[in-house]
Amino acid sequence: QVQLVESGGGLVQAGGSLRLSCVASGRTFRDYIMGWFLQAPGKGREFVAAISWFGGHTYYAEAVKGRFTISRDIAKNTMYLQMNRLKPEDTAVYYCATALRGDYYDTKTYDYWGQGTQVTVSS
Repeated sequence: QVQLVESGGGLVQAGGSLRLSCVASGRTFRDYIMGWFLQAPGKGREFVAAISWFGGHTYYAEAVKGRFTISRDIAKNTMYLQMNRLKPEDTAVYYCATALRGDYYDTKTYDYWGQGTQVTVSS
């Protein structure tokens, strides 16, 4: 059974930073895709960033390029999302997810999800 547990969310002022973590267990994390998605109130889940676990290739939504950095620590089975220069429109619940393969930006690609962590950015 694959389990993903996010942490690191919170309340921060605009321009501030947060680092989210996603600890994974139950899967051999080598040739998988790991991703971060956000869901704002009343909206669908949106792609933020993804990383190929083995190769370390990274992918970002246009809205976060240059501000967010996705990374992973293979030894710790942990993925991170460093979020800098946060904006009020970044406010959402952030989810991590894992997939065997597929379109990294598509929620349908991912077969396991964490419970989410709330990020609130005040203006």
